[in-house]
Amino acid sequence: MERRELLLGAGALAFSTIAASAFGAEHTHDHMHHGNAQNQGLIDATADCVKKGQACLNHCLDLLAQGDKEMAACARTVSQMLATCGALEQLSSLNSKHVAKMAKVVAGVCQECEDECRKHEKKHAECKACADSCAECLKECNKAV
Repeated sequence: MERRELLLGAGALAFSTIAASAFGAEHTHDHMHHGNAQNQGLIDATADCVKKGQACLNHCLDLLAQGDKEMAACARTVSQMLATCGALEQLSSLNSKHVAKMAKVVAGVCQECEDECRKHEKKHAECKACADSCAECLKECNKAV
């Protein structure tokens, strides 16, 4: 895969994740007014993961555009985390019967994302913030499982 294809694919994924996250944030906000405290910890943790992950992915894409191929694996794992955390945030806000199953998947994805971001946390604050957020999300996922 050429760098241009990777950047275009990652950019498209980031855009779709941002759009899904925006919908999820509005949806979560609406539910909070209706007293949805059952999954609030999970909703908050996944929302934070998405927020920190978007910043990390944007940073990775900037570095990739400058030729830093070291960040490719980080961009891939963060992209996967964004997709799964966004989905879990929406399922949690809906009190879906699938929350526990999805939380198990997200726990694995967040662990991989945290592990990859930890490799870069001393050089990149965005990676550290993403890794820390994934660690918190992992805790909430394990509670839900």
